[in-house]
Amino acid sequence: MSKLYPIGIQNFESLRNDGYLYVDKTRLIYQLVKTGRYYFLSRPRRFGKSLLISTLEAYFSGKKELFTNLAIEELEKEWIKYPILHMDLNTEKYDTLESLESILNFTLGKWERLYGTAPSETTFALRFRGIIERANKQAGQRVVILIDEYDKPMLQAIGNEPLQRKFRNTMKAFYSVLKTMDGHIKFAFLTGVTKFGKVSVFSDLNNLIDISMDEQYVELCGITEKEIHDIMEEDLHILADKQKMTYEEVCSELKECYDGYHFVENSIGIYNPFSLLNTFYKMKFGSYWFETGTPTYLVELLKKSNYNLQRITHEETDADVLNSIDSTSRNPIPVIYQSGYLTIKGFDNRFGIYRLGFPNREVEEGFVKYLLPFYTNIDVIESPFQIRQFVDEVEQGDYDAFFRRLQSFFADTPYELIRDLELHYQNVLFIVFKLIGFYVKAEYHTSQGRIDLVLQTDHFIYVMEFKLEGTAEEALQQINDKHYAQAFSTDKRQIFKIGINFSNETRNIEKWIVEDLQ
Repeated sequence: MSKLYPIGIQNFESLRNDGYLYVDKTRLIYQLVKTGRYYFLSRPRRFGKSLLISTLEAYFSGKKELFTNLAIEELEKEWIKYPILHMDLNTEKYDTLESLESILNFTLGKWERLYGTAPSETTFALRFRGIIERANKQAGQRVVILIDEYDKPMLQAIGNEPLQRKFRNTMKAFYSVLKTMDGHIKFAFLTGVTKFGKVSVFSDLNNLIDISMDEQYVELCGITEKEIHDIMEEDLHILADKQKMTYEEVCSELKECYDGYHFVENSIGIYNPFSLLNTFYKMKFGSYWFETGTPTYLVELLKKSNYNLQRITHEETDADVLNSIDSTSRNPIPVIYQSGYLTIKGFDNRFGIYRLGFPNREVEEGFVKYLLPFYTNIDVIESPFQIRQFVDEVEQGDYDAFFRRLQSFFADTPYELIRDLELHYQNVLFIVFKLIGFYVKAEYHTSQGRIDLVLQTDHFIYVMEFKLEGTAEEALQQINDKHYAQAFSTDKRQIFKIGINFSNETRNIEKWIVEDLQ
């Protein structure tokens, strides 16, 4: 390899001193610092937020030597050293109020050893306020405040409203100091995955500029296609050689797997930096970002809200919903969008409506695979093998084995866990056929108590109709009456028309009937 790729390195000083690759974002950092004072940035996990905070820390520490040959070296003339209060909330598991209080005590105690304390400062907010005031006075410069993953406690308490309320009240008072101590603060920057709004943490922080959906800062975290070609061009050719692909095929595969994040309407696509850098480091494609872990609270939100999963591929919403999460709301879409599993795919300028979808293949395939054990009785270890069997059966024309396997996905589902049986059928079928669709061509539609589906392989075409509390005969008759198979009348592949019925009594597939067109 021709470069050192910074996998897991989030400290700017270490990265620069040890010669690791750095994608230069310092022109945007300079613009941030010179045009405003209080900022918030939301980006998915592993998207470079911590490195951005560390870069700001090095800049405000006046460490000019770390910025040699970067854009900011020519832009900045003063290189003043400021007192810096840097708090990272990413290091703790927040399952009790005490866990949050411990990290606040640890951080405030560290600052108090530098800047002193006062007996009257008995709360977290008062201690924070006193530290800011003394740091400003002792250094003769206003204070820089950098808070990484500000929302980690609230995110981990989603689904536990009493605990989240305690976290919210504690952090709301703590962060309100940023506004009351304005005269002592030079610059403040908060990062997180989500933005909790309304009655939550951000309700008092109206002096923060939210740049999460600001087009001029869309490249601040993540990597653009231009940056790949500017500084990793040689490595693209090495990757192509290693994978026995052409240069054009490698560029296309990288784009399909890792590009596609749009944090602003009509903006350029952003590549997932973690997956991209891992691909170059290992010189092979993989689901690197997704395999670092998906929080279970995302699926719990989907299930609690009785969400129809088919909507997830074309969800529509407005900026108010995308920009802010009401911690008392059960709408899962803002959290899933801000966590990076959905992104902006289109925008209706007239009505201000955003169309969302999966950003790329890594996220789409990974997320749907992740959902399967939560909606069926198939465990996470067995899931990939079951999907492979489904695909084998479809490709071999063994539809009876296919439907027996599908029956097993509905078996033993606890009845008390399903509030809407029809929606449960639809969600399981959506997951299964979405996963099969990564290997064969699949079209899936639902409307009012019925589901129609087309699967196409090299040798077979399956036209299916699922009835809910009807009969398999009625389902097959509908295929014929609606001429669903007519589009394939001149196709040389073998066509199976299949009517399937679900029974609410057995909570499973009751019967299937097949009409074989040679």
